[in-house]
Amino acid sequence: MTKLTQAQIETALAGLPDWKQTGHTIRRTYTFEDFNGALKFVNAVGKLAEKAGHHPDIDIRWNKVTLSLTTHSEGGLTANDPKLAAECDRVKM
Repeated sequence: MTKLTQAQIETALAGLPDWKQTGHTIRRTYTFEDFNGALKFVNAVGKLAEKAGHHPDIDIRWNKVTLSLTTHSEGGLTANDPKLAAECDRVKM
């Protein structure tokens, strides 16, 4: 998998307005009604990640879940990252 150029990252993020680039990662925080809602979301994301073979860093803080995506093996963002980000957004909807 090839790392995305900055222009490609910006194009991908244009379709993912709640995701922000921080260095070599993209990150989004989701807010839920309560801890149980956050856990349900994390479990759904876990299933997507396993299926994709691409795993986000996950931080849970009561009703907030922050996902960070990067392709560690490539040292930056690849097409896998915005693809999984979009799938995670669909879970939240």
